[in-house]
Amino acid sequence: MEMTTLTVKINERSNYGKAIMNLLRTSAKESKAIRVLEPAEEKSPYDPGFVKKVQKAQQEIKQGKYKVVDTNDIWGSLGL
Repeated sequence: MEMTTLTVKINERSNYGKAIMNLLRTSAKESKAIRVLEPAEEKSPYDPGFVKKVQKAQQEIKQGKYKVVDTNDIWGSLGL
């Protein structure tokens, strides 16, 4: 039996989303015509190393570990 696969994003926090999910789960239990697949983790299009660097930079900014650069004197601001 060939089945069509759909990818649907449902906000399970909303009343409508909860109702849809309950309908799908109940239907899947009662019939083999519907199958609910576990949600796959969305794969990031970014390189994992790049993501780690961005996250590290965000933490350093929150901790106040950053340098302000004067755009009128970039080389001087960097001490070069």
